Amino acid sequence: MVTRTQGSRRGTRSILKKAKNDRRRLNINRVMHKYNEGDKVAIVLDGAQQKGMPHRRFQGKTGRISGSQGRAYIIQVKDGNMNKTVVARPEHLKPIE
Repeated sequence: MVTRTQGSRRGTRSILKKAKNDRRRLNINRVMHKYNEGDKVAIVLDGAQQKGMPHRRFQGKTGRISGSQGRAYIIQVKDGNMNKTVVARPEHLKPIE
């Protein structure tokens, strides 16, 4: 028997899949957007960009920017009763007004 793989992207086929008209297209507005401390953001994973991608359990979560780390941003996310810190690049973030 072959052992099942336990990678970080296991079971993400539907989560990280892009629509057909979104393939081969880089959303430059999301990449170039500058966030300030305290901004609310939604974590929306982009499967075509692997660098700076947070774990798939944070897909669809919202949080606040608490700082930056290189090109990435530090986001405080409420996960159940715990506050968690997520480091993600801006191509995986979407601003919330």
